[in-house]
Order: sequence, then structure tokens, then C-alpha cells
Amino acid sequence: MRTLRMIAVGALLHTKHLSRSTLEITIALLLPVVQATLAVYLFRAGSEPHRLLEAAVGAGLMGVWSSVLFGSGGAIQNQRWQGTLEMIMIAPRPPALVILPITLATALTGTYAMIGTLVWGRLLYGIPLEFAEPLAFLVAVPGCILGLGMFGLLLASTFVLLRNANALTNTLEYPIWLVSGMLVPITVLPGWTSPLAAVLPTTWGARAVREAATGSGPVWPALGICLAISLACLALGIVAMSHVERRARAAATLALS
Repeated sequence: MRTLRMIAVGALLHTKHLSRSTLEITIALLLPVVQATLAVYLFRAGSEPHRLLEAAVGAGLMGVWSSVLFGSGGAIQNQRWQGTLEMIMIAPRPPALVILPITLATALTGTYAMIGTLVWGRLLYGIPLEFAEPLAFLVAVPGCILGLGMFGLLLASTFVLLRNANALTNTLEYPIWLVSGMLVPITVLPGWTSPLAAVLPTTWGARAVREAATGSGPVWPALGICLAISLACLALGIVAMSHVERRARAAATLALS
């Protein structure tokens, strides 16, 4: 219970901190709106206006993913620049449990993207917010966000060893949301992407949210798989974080690596 309380309080603290960042809020609100606008026009041009709600939801998920990806890398970078990364690593708690609230906070901040995208689509394009399973949608979105936060810990563990984590995050953003089917159906992608998509929690989280919004399939199996893979990512992240911590300590390069 102490560990859960520490994670919850830490996530709340870092969420408040990120919510006061003009840059974070601007990115979380502006980028998904731009992506949603492009998606709306693409779907209209393709004579698929019935899928506009799906486009808005997909763009919101893209915003959540961007927030987690850049937030996880930025969290480590910010701690390093502020000179607090060493103190985090020598805290009496495992380093993964100290970093996990930060990655969860980045995912929670990404909810701005989902809300902003849906509001933008409703006000500007008149997209009816008629969800096929409203209750399932309200459960699937937090479940997806929780899963992405745990996935972010695995990403953050690799960022500890990188001097500039943004170099990696820039290469991961678009490939992941494309392969995960957040906006483009996986069925239209090359066959070799299917095994890759199957092991990503983003794929199953996006599927659960989309199915809750459109009623195109069962929500709970996809959400369960998303959380199961995310828990595996959490376990791998804890192991990886401990490994890179020992490696950085041995080389005395934690602040510079």
C-alpha cells in the first residue's frame, strides 16, 4: 500500500507540474487538433464521413502517445539538467518506482489531447459524439492511458543511457502510431508489420478505445491484452532500469551519459 500510495502521490505531483508547462499543454492541445483536422479531410475525401468519430478518437490517441513518448524522454533529460537524476537513482526506493510516476503523469497529461480533439471535432466539424458503448469508452480510455504509462517506463529506462533522448523519441513517434493502427487500419499495412503490432500495448489500447467508440468489436479482450502487455513492459522496465543504473554508476557517467 505504501508503494501504491507513493506512485499515486508522485503521479499527481508530476501531473500538476506538467499542467503548468506552457510547452506541454500547447503540444498536447495543438498537435492533435492539427492531426484531427488532416484526418477529417482525408476521411471526407475518401467518401467515409461515417468514420469521422473514429478519426477524432484516433487523433486523440496519437496525442496521448506523443505525450508519453516525449514526456518519458523529457523527464529523464529534465532530471539530468536539473542535477537531480543522481538523487533519484540513490533514493532508498528502486529507481523504477521513482520514474514510474513521471511516465504515468505524462500519460495523464495526454488526456488533454483526447478531450481537445473531441471538442474541436464537435465544435468545428459537427462530428456527433455518439459512442456505441459510452461506459466501455470511459473505462477503455483510462485503461489505455495506464497501459501507455507503464510502457513509458520501459522507454524511460533506455533514455537514462542517452545524452539526448529526443534523438530516439523523434524516430519512434510516427512509426509506432502508424503500426498500432491509431488512425490507419492495420489491415492496410504490409503483412510483416502484424507481428510487431501484436506485441505493442499501443495497438491493443487503440483497438479497445476505437471499438468502444464505434461498436466494431468486443472491447474488454483488447483492453485486457493491452494491460497484460503493459504489465510485462513494467516488469521489463524495472529490470532494465536497475541494469542501466548499475552500469551508469560503475562508469560514473550518470549525469553525462
